[in-house]
Amino acid sequence: MSAVPPIHQDAMTRTLARHPRPLGGDTQRSTGASVFSLTDRILGQAEGETTHQLDLRRKPDWLRARMPGGEGYTRLRKIIDEHRLHTVCQEASCPNMGECWSRGSATIMILGDTCTRSCGFCNVKTGRPASLDHDEPRRVAESLRLMDLRHVVITSVNRDELPDGGAAIWAETIERVHHACPRMSVEVLVGDFGGDLDAVRVVCDAKPEIISHNMETVRRMHPAVRPQAKYERSLAVLAAFKASGLISKTGIMAGIGERDDEVLELMDDVRKESNTDILTVGQYLQPTRNHLPVDRWVHPDVFAHFKREALARGFRVCESGPLVRSSYHADEQAAALARGR
Repeated sequence: MSAVPPIHQDAMTRTLARHPRPLGGDTQRSTGASVFSLTDRILGQAEGETTHQLDLRRKPDWLRARMPGGEGYTRLRKIIDEHRLHTVCQEASCPNMGECWSRGSATIMILGDTCTRSCGFCNVKTGRPASLDHDEPRRVAESLRLMDLRHVVITSVNRDELPDGGAAIWAETIERVHHACPRMSVEVLVGDFGGDLDAVRVVCDAKPEIISHNMETVRRMHPAVRPQAKYERSLAVLAAFKASGLISKTGIMAGIGERDDEVLELMDDVRKESNTDILTVGQYLQPTRNHLPVDRWVHPDVFAHFKREALARGFRVCESGPLVRSSYHADEQAAALARGR
């Protein structure tokens, strides 16, 4: 048997640390005949529709990602490890990590690596976070100076236990990165701060070049996908971004139980309520068996349809495809919008 590549071993170690045993039991273990059926409770299933068991072992050919490697990948990984940085690329098991790191683009995660929320799709570990690291903004800025990138995406876990949700650390990080890397554009992907729009404005006042908050899914799916978030609250956060005069962005997943018409309704809501500039749409991939199952593999033609519909509704940029994530091609988006201003 061939040896497991180091990157796979790292991913396995992180997964086992987060999920040492299946929560609530192993969903793939056979326990005999069912006593009763919950078929009629399946999200996204129309009345009378036949239930199909999705075979998660085989993904379609269009979901093949390139293995990480190359000089750019190795250089970035060394810097990230040396400076004890948390990247969403690693924590969320992003399928584009190899491509992005190889070309010198990365997404940095601040405010630690433990989230206070438990979204049904996310592979970032949840629990009680460690104490706030007040030196993190300085360390992040210094590390990004060494990386010498044109554009960086900074995101974070949710820190609902903090009075401001971490807004002050966010603002200091943006300001320090701008000072340390004056030629690098900064994009930030933030949470909803529990609906505290004053905290949102603190981050906006630090003037990132692009500010993003992900809707993640359609209205109907929110209780299952984002149980501690609210659809309307996220729309209000996006509206606050636009009111600040910044370039705004949001992203959603496809294949988690939504219907195509609901995706178009979400586009309408986002444009009407917040006039957001950028939209990303990508395939949901189940991180572990303890997360929400994949409802369908969305065909690339459907993603192309979503992109056409988004642009027709007034989004200035739309990245839509099976492997698209919220920070995918973020450097190209920033450059394109800077030219358009």
